[in-house]
Amino acid sequence: MPTPERLAEQFEEHRSHVRAVAYRMLGSVSEAEDAVQEAWIRLSRTDVSRIDNLRGWLTTVVARVCLDMLRTRASRREDPLDVDVHVPDPIIRAIGRADEGPEADAILADSVGLALLVVLEKLEPAERLAFVLHDVFGMTFEEIAPVVDRSVVATRQLASRARRRVQGQVPPRTEILKRWSPSSIRRSCCELMAER
Repeated sequence: MPTPERLAEQFEEHRSHVRAVAYRMLGSVSEAEDAVQEAWIRLSRTDVSRIDNLRGWLTTVVARVCLDMLRTRASRREDPLDVDVHVPDPIIRAIGRADEGPEADAILADSVGLALLVVLEKLEPAERLAFVLHDVFGMTFEEIAPVVDRSVVATRQLASRARRRVQGQVPPRTEILKRWSPSSIRRSCCELMAER
């Protein structure tokens, strides 16, 4: 059993991944931080010597926490009178020309993610979870099925249904997912918001 300090270090190694999963699921920075905190609390109360893959365990835990939060969100949320759609919290980061590689790709994907999160708001919680974990994070349906409490076939169907709904919701004249430059993403997001 690692010391509390070592456990905190191990958690910090995976914090950005866990936060990314939570943010993409919830679309809210503050709710994502709450989910990450809950994952930390659960980890601190668990016998980690029995965990073979800490990153996978944390992904599963935060996904389940997010699923619970999404399921209760509709019953808690009071929609403002002047807004028809919940708009996710944007995460804005500057990208320099020297930035290349997987991290820069991830930052650009986060930029595109804001528009996608608006569309994801239309999905049911289990659909959203299956779609995000499979299509965004590359988890297998066998890994996702226990998280959503469905069979592998049903989980595959959830992701497929979500994918069809997402493709049907993206406005055709904004090619958000095809363009990766920050200026075109910003312009597309402004167009998307203006259409609402």
